[in-house]
Amino acid sequence: MPPHSASRNGKAPKPPKPANARTLKRKRQEESISSLAQRVEEFDVKGSSVDGFTDLPLSEATLSGLSSSHFKTLTDIQSRAIPYALQGRDILGAAKTGSGKTLAFLVPVLENLYRKQWTEYDGLGALILSPTRELAIQIFEVLRKIGRYHTFSAGLVIGGKSLQEEQERLGRMNILVCTPGRMLQHMDQTAAFETDHIQMLVLDEADRILDMGFQSTVDAIVDHLPKERQTMLFSATQTKKVSDLARLSLRDPEYIAVHESATSATPSTLQQNYLVTPLQDKLDTLWSFIRSNLKAKTMVFFSSGKQVRFVYEAFRHMQPGVSLLHLHGRQKQGARVDITKKFAASKHSCLFATDIAARGLDFPAVDWVIQLDCPEDADTYIHRVGRTARYERNGRAVLFLEPSEEEGMLKRFEQKKIPVEKINVRAKKQQSIKNQIQNMCFKDPQLKYLGQKAFISYVKSVHIQKDKDVFKVKELPLEEFAASLGLPGAPRIKFVKGEDTKSKKNAPRQMAVVSSDDESDEDEEKKVKKDDTVRTKYDRMFERRNQDVLTDHYTKLIEEDGTLGANTAQTADADEDNDFLSVKRRFDAGDENLGAFSDNDSDSDANDLAPKIKTVQIDGQEPLIIDSKRREKLLKSKKKLLKFKGKGKKLVYDSDGNPHEVYEMEDEETFNSRGPADAQRAKFLELEAERTRLADIRDKEIAKQKKREKREQKKERARAEKQAGAGVGARERVAVLAPYEGDEEGDAMSVASSDGGVELARPAKKQKKWFQDDSDDEGGKAKKKSKGPVQVQTLEDLEALASGLLG
Repeated sequence: MPPHSASRNGKAPKPPKPANARTLKRKRQEESISSLAQRVEEFDVKGSSVDGFTDLPLSEATLSGLSSSHFKTLTDIQSRAIPYALQGRDILGAAKTGSGKTLAFLVPVLENLYRKQWTEYDGLGALILSPTRELAIQIFEVLRKIGRYHTFSAGLVIGGKSLQEEQERLGRMNILVCTPGRMLQHMDQTAAFETDHIQMLVLDEADRILDMGFQSTVDAIVDHLPKERQTMLFSATQTKKVSDLARLSLRDPEYIAVHESATSATPSTLQQNYLVTPLQDKLDTLWSFIRSNLKAKTMVFFSSGKQVRFVYEAFRHMQPGVSLLHLHGRQKQGARVDITKKFAASKHSCLFATDIAARGLDFPAVDWVIQLDCPEDADTYIHRVGRTARYERNGRAVLFLEPSEEEGMLKRFEQKKIPVEKINVRAKKQQSIKNQIQNMCFKDPQLKYLGQKAFISYVKSVHIQKDKDVFKVKELPLEEFAASLGLPGAPRIKFVKGEDTKSKKNAPRQMAVVSSDDESDEDEEKKVKKDDTVRTKYDRMFERRNQDVLTDHYTKLIEEDGTLGANTAQTADADEDNDFLSVKRRFDAGDENLGAFSDNDSDSDANDLAPKIKTVQIDGQEPLIIDSKRREKLLKSKKKLLKFKGKGKKLVYDSDGNPHEVYEMEDEETFNSRGPADAQRAKFLELEAERTRLADIRDKEIAKQKKREKREQKKERARAEKQAGAGVGARERVAVLAPYEGDEEGDAMSVASSDGGVELARPAKKQKKWFQDDSDDEGGKAKKKSKGPVQVQTLEDLEALASGLLG
């Protein structure tokens, strides 16, 4: 029939249906992706001049997210790293702090997954590792801002949160921002978590992640990832170790170092100074500085969390006139997030922190960075001062150095091209707070306890530093430092005194006596002059002088009961009732001291004092000598004696009926014939590790298979319900009634929706009245059961009914 001819019933034919809108949209998207991929391939990395994000071959979704977040111009590290990353190259990126390294890897992550048309069904596509939780949270927030117009699902996986909630959502994520420890935990424990298709691995603050603290964790994570992937490493102080690069399987990486051509590794807008302050004056100087800069935003770095807590509590009681905050690793995750948000939003405040706040965190408009404790190396110094003078803003940094640390740290700064100038404190503005802190510690035992912990943690942090040219723990004025913390004396630290006394402790007792006699009078005077207020009464008791001077009573007691002179036998014969005061001494059979009696002792007395040695004859063996009461008591048991006689062993019989022990020692020649012991041990461990690995893979496959079967069953049920005409709305929400124990006003019930949310609803159960109790409730139930007409058949029934009505 012609296309425009009338049909048999006289009606015109229906026009052809337009193409599906979804199909057209998909087609347009594929065309834009193919053109974008062609632009990326044709982009000249070295010859093109790039000033803004619009000059790069980026998708519309990424450009819209960057524009909405007010990112328009490129920094040096971004203009040099993003073009290489878009083309799939491995990158080692090093740039100054505050130079925009986060966007340098987040933009390529979004673009590369977008060009590959990555969906939630493809699983995890990009993994971003961060050394601290705060930095991971910050990266995730930036990712949410610039990726708001993409359809990827992104997740934040850090410690301090519910592991079960993360496990439920982990399988649907395309991009994960995480810390190494929690990531490895999910790789080992979460069955539905697959990392076989990861396209990109990013390490932010790579030098910190690859150091000894995270080395084994990162190695285990890399073992779970595919070899064919793109890897990017970014940090202010980048690693160049060949071993690190080999561990991460980098393929011809592009090394991009922005600050190496510059004169300094720190921003030019940063004014850097240091002042030499004795250890006992550091808190005075810090207090004076805070009091002089109340209208400033300041960060103060300490070497340990216990110091942070002590200084925060002490200064908070003294009220310097500016809001104080503290941040360290021992705090709970929620508190750490709240503190970082408060400090970022504040205009004038002071944050006491450890090195967890030294890397990558972007706090706006920080005026001062004070380092009260010397950093472990120049790289840590660079990261600390990088919290100020960010994005070409001005900032100032001051480093407090103890006199013994000055020379060594200045040499390290010269090697890293860090310009630091020395300054002095104005004597007029210097305030002393030693007396105030001491008074607070005497009044508040908890503050004194924190001070003791702060003292010990600081000395330990100096003791464990690798650079012994800078950190010299034996040159620290510990007594003066303890006084500045409000303590009556320096707490004892075992590892400091243990180094000097270890040889004395392990020496024989006779040598110790000789060495103690040779001590000079000056050492004795120093011991006496030490402040006894720090030590307990037990310490003072064992450190008293003239311990060998005994009273007459005690000397007489020892002479009568403890010596082996001629008076011993006479005293024992004279007073047998006082045996509990005598000192009984036992001798072994071959003890040479048996001949050490005086000439007045008879042989019979010596024989009486020596213990009688018993022997037990065992067939086929040498006689067993029983030379102690404890051993004699043990061998009174037949069960114990069988152990020595060779009986009581469990035997198994072979097919010929010959008995064998359950565990037999292998012949040495047979063992050596299979190779050396180390090789056999290594082979055994290798086989066991392989067996464990295969069992783990098998368990994971079983778990995944069960999950797939459940998913297929759900789909089948949904398909069957749809075919049967059941409504879709009936499956959207599933109510799970879970009575909450102990709710007197009526049990609550939780309604779990299909999207994972949980809502609370009230039951339809009738609430109790205020005058009802459990007995009334049971009585009411009984009355409800007994409702109905009462049948009266006899006179007894009538009397019972009447008595019930009357009362």
